[in-house]
Amino acid sequence: MTGKTCKLLLGLLLIFVSNAFAQDGNSSYDLRDSSLIPARRIPQHNEFLNNAYPFPAKPRNEWEVGLKGGLSSVSGDVRAWLPTFGIGAHVRKALGYVFSLRMEYDWMRAKGLNWQPSYYGYAANTVLSKIYSAAAHQPVFYNYRTTIQELSLQGVITLNNIRFHKAKTGVAFYALGGIGLATYSTLYNALDANGNPYDYQAIVNQFGGNGFTYKNRKDIKKALKNMMDGSFETLAERDGSQPTIFGGVPFKPVLVLGAGIQFKLNNKFNLALEDKVSITKSDLIDGQQWQETGSITVHAQTRDFDSYNFVSLGLNYNIGRKAVEPLWWINPLDYAYGEINAPRHMKLPKPVLDDADGDGVTDQFDHEPNTPAGCPVDTHGVSRDTDGDGVPDCKDKELITPTQCQPVDADGVGKCPDPACCREISAKLDSGGFAGGGKGRCSIGDLPSITFKGRSVTLSKDGEALLATVADKMRNNPNCKVAVIGYGESSKSAQQLSWDRVNDVIKYLVEKEGISSDRFIFRYGQTGGDENTIDLKDATGEEGPNTVPAPHPNLRKR
Repeated sequence: MTGKTCKLLLGLLLIFVSNAFAQDGNSSYDLRDSSLIPARRIPQHNEFLNNAYPFPAKPRNEWEVGLKGGLSSVSGDVRAWLPTFGIGAHVRKALGYVFSLRMEYDWMRAKGLNWQPSYYGYAANTVLSKIYSAAAHQPVFYNYRTTIQELSLQGVITLNNIRFHKAKTGVAFYALGGIGLATYSTLYNALDANGNPYDYQAIVNQFGGNGFTYKNRKDIKKALKNMMDGSFETLAERDGSQPTIFGGVPFKPVLVLGAGIQFKLNNKFNLALEDKVSITKSDLIDGQQWQETGSITVHAQTRDFDSYNFVSLGLNYNIGRKAVEPLWWINPLDYAYGEINAPRHMKLPKPVLDDADGDGVTDQFDHEPNTPAGCPVDTHGVSRDTDGDGVPDCKDKELITPTQCQPVDADGVGKCPDPACCREISAKLDSGGFAGGGKGRCSIGDLPSITFKGRSVTLSKDGEALLATVADKMRNNPNCKVAVIGYGESSKSAQQLSWDRVNDVIKYLVEKEGISSDRFIFRYGQTGGDENTIDLKDATGEEGPNTVPAPHPNLRKR
């Protein structure tokens, strides 16, 4: 029966152990929730919320109530003890994250049946000596059944809820110690159903007479159980000097020690496997205060105090209103680690980021830490240079210098050569070579270049601004034609990219600025220029198409 009970307890433990070890999560409760704080701790809670005190107030936590069942046994003078069923109940309250108090009541029953007979020792037993005759060498097998009731107050220390690398655990190890009072009522099975003492001599004769070696203890105990009726009708010996309650039931103070492990099922229920030992100053819990050793003819008597043990499996439940779960399930480092990871209450200082040159870009991101004062910069802290001539805008006296007019001087001013076509047209106009004489002369002047980034075909804001100035010049010079020139002949993709960019520039001037498409000459895939640059030049007097089919349509960007 004992083996089956142990297997049952082990099976229940294995069912829940995997769930218990899987317990984990985030913060156990919100420290800012005032409803969880007792009234007497509200002043501290308010100081904490106002960042006037660094420690949060301890929350109200739930009580634990529990029921348990298990096996109880007595360690005494009757060596062959038999574990018997016991039950218990408790209520527990945490005083802190590690220490809690527990009030417990246990009802336990234990039995014992010695497999060795006594021939002389029971002469000192005031009850057995009246039933059996030690003078006649009458053998006696000690037996008893005792009922123990214990009420104790215990201090419980949780050993593993403070965790540095995990939010919480589903398993709690604990140790306990305390004091209490215990009553016991012990009985012998000394008489058979007819009220006569048992004749144990037959058992002795069956297993070797007075000289048998007691090797067959299991067989001896089986034979004794077959002989005895299990009535336990005789009140065991009691110490008259011990105090009694309830009409003569002896009671004694006890020292309680134990350890256990709890498996959390959820925030309300948990299982507990526990072993508890109670130590008393009584030697009659098993009904015997003398332990006989030696042979039949030589014996000695020793005396020591009895103790009893209770191994149990319990189901516990947390109760409480507006309270967190018992503190032994909460990691007190939970709040501190949570604030470090994601501050919600922590008062953080306003960050101060250095900007040595005062350009609005902090030093850690500034690619040009010594930008002159007043110079506009890009997102990397580098002075803007709209036309890319190497002179920052804040010092450039010619903000937009065409590519063909570069390099420039220290003030960003370039020298633009007169195109051969323009010189010829100018000469013809001066000589009256065109109809109308000087009235057809083009005075549009130098036009800016448009720069694209990477392999983009989309005009930037700066590019659109430059084309707006080109459109103004073309409106003011209606006799002028403009060649839009793109570079790149090294590959099919380069040719198509050049075409896309020339097309985008012409399309913008026609559709957005309203310039007639027949005033443009479409040139792409030219040599001698930057592939990322589109040049615009006066092409008055020149001939060329204003639209050209895409050279490689399958490579078009859009």
